Amino acid sequence: MSFQVRNRVEGIAEEEIEHVLSSGETVIELRTDGVSTQNSWCGPIKFSRMVASGIESEYIANGKAGLTELRQFLTDARDFVFGYFNYDFKNDLESLSSNNPDSIGFPSFHFFVPRDLYLKTEKGWMCFSHGESEVQKTDSVLPRIGKELNTVSKGEYIHQVENLQQHIQFGDIYEVNYCIQHGFENTMVDPYRLYQELQQNSPAPFSCFVADNGKYLMSSSPERFMRKEGNRIISQPMKGTNRRMSDNEKQKEALRNNAKEVAENVMITDLVRNDLSRSAKKGSVKVDELCGVYEFEHVNTMISTVSAELRKDVHPLDALLNAFPMGSMTGAPKIRAMELIDQFEDFSRGLYSGAVGYFTPELDFDFNVVIRSILYNEVKQVVTFPTGGAITINSDPEKEYEECMLKAEAMRNVLLNHAK
Repeated sequence: MSFQVRNRVEGIAEEEIEHVLSSGETVIELRTDGVSTQNSWCGPIKFSRMVASGIESEYIANGKAGLTELRQFLTDARDFVFGYFNYDFKNDLESLSSNNPDSIGFPSFHFFVPRDLYLKTEKGWMCFSHGESEVQKTDSVLPRIGKELNTVSKGEYIHQVENLQQHIQFGDIYEVNYCIQHGFENTMVDPYRLYQELQQNSPAPFSCFVADNGKYLMSSSPERFMRKEGNRIISQPMKGTNRRMSDNEKQKEALRNNAKEVAENVMITDLVRNDLSRSAKKGSVKVDELCGVYEFEHVNTMISTVSAELRKDVHPLDALLNAFPMGSMTGAPKIRAMELIDQFEDFSRGLYSGAVGYFTPELDFDFNVVIRSILYNEVKQVVTFPTGGAITINSDPEKEYEECMLKAEAMRNVLLNHAK
């Protein structure tokens, strides 16, 4: 199977891109800086956004049995391949299970060679297509927000965090990412317009939009999970957050000097070093930056960068999955932390805490962490937006609850304004 040759069209209007993204067919938009390589059928091209539309070929599965086939699909494609991994795919990578309800229902993973690939360059949009296509126009939606879903109360949250801290005290774990789900039922949204509104409110470098068979992800993710360029892989775990304020330099300095937040980041950075070492040449794993503080629209966040040189015997897909799910969304040790997450959370994370991204024809890749996101099932008419944070022995449960609410604030406001 090979789809190396595509028709190339330049000067695509922004309105046509929005039409494609609003069509309701399978589509992924990624807002990420990148350069297609010299060996790619379209490279080298520097781009800031990518839109993959329609399906030329695909592989979708719900279990470990599909990994061999997925690896072969990626190898044979010799094309750009887009897709995602659901957080609960962890159950097929490890001896884990989840019994919590899933409100949205994304599959374990779905990857596809797009019929049309659009790249946003400095000169505008260009399209690479496998053939003529006509995007059907969908009916407009009148948004409405229904009844709020039951969620964990402040008192329940504090109780659960204290229970998790007991496990830390007993030595089961050092840190765990505990999340709660917010949302609305009997709700209808215009998915791509909602995504645009989320971007205006909370722009972020690894934002993405996914439409897949009536299920939607609208994400303003600021976090990269993993990137591969040649034989170099990097991961950039985020951990440690405070509110951005008018006198923000003081806020950033306070975050840098917050021993609890720094400890969270250092623990997860160490976990990521271990994850990358499973795929790396001996002695090549290094921390390029530790606890750098970066500004976003509403918050300041601490980010570290870990890199390694990939061993020749490791398939790029395995390099990604050897570190999945990302340590910033689990805790340490990872397996025990994930067991406790399933025990103490009352919902299935689904695509939240998963990863969305793409592979190039040379099997380089770039994937984000699905956080700061709204998920929507148009058949069930359910919208969710989970939030969470790292729990350590030094965590103040009330402050952790406030951080969850801060992270949810932007998405809640966007949803409510969307329906006005």
